[in-house]
Amino acid sequence: MRRILSAISVAMLLGSPAFASDWLIDSEASTVEFETTVFGGSTRGEFSDCSADITLDPADLSTARIEAIVRTASGAMGNRDYQSALIGGQGLDPSGHPEARFVSEDIRAAEAGYEAHGVLSIKGVEIELVLPFTLEINGDRAVAEGSFTVDRNTFSVGGSGWGDVGSEVEVLLHIEADRAE
Repeated sequence: MRRILSAISVAMLLGSPAFASDWLIDSEASTVEFETTVFGGSTRGEFSDCSADITLDPADLSTARIEAIVRTASGAMGNRDYQSALIGGQGLDPSGHPEARFVSEDIRAAEAGYEAHGVLSIKGVEIELVLPFTLEINGDRAVAEGSFTVDRNTFSVGGSGWGDVGSEVEVLLHIEADRAE
């Protein structure tokens, strides 16, 4: 019986990608920010409620997967008018579209780090996206930095009163995570 239990335990450890490469986001240390222009000047905001399921082992990217979710109602900007527009019906419309999502099952090593090839979904519109990122793993702690730019008009974010808001939005990611046990 002991031999059977040992064989099952070893099989579970070897067969489970969670043992070697699943990561748990440290939401206190991680940030998802965005930057655009309004009236010709740069303005920034952030999302405070984000989560992700990450499976990534740099030595074996064949099982790598990222599914990240941003709760759109958590978008915040320093200016009250910008804030209202961001989470209003012409903005991200959290009541109708509570989440933005990025899913990648194709993570590749690149010259300057990695690239996650996946699909970004905002307000029901999906686009293919390549997310370049760097990754530093120190023991059981990982830190990833990345950014990408999208055209907000592609996702129907903005309305007739948004004429002085830039169409390009840069999303800046700083993700810290601990290896799952």
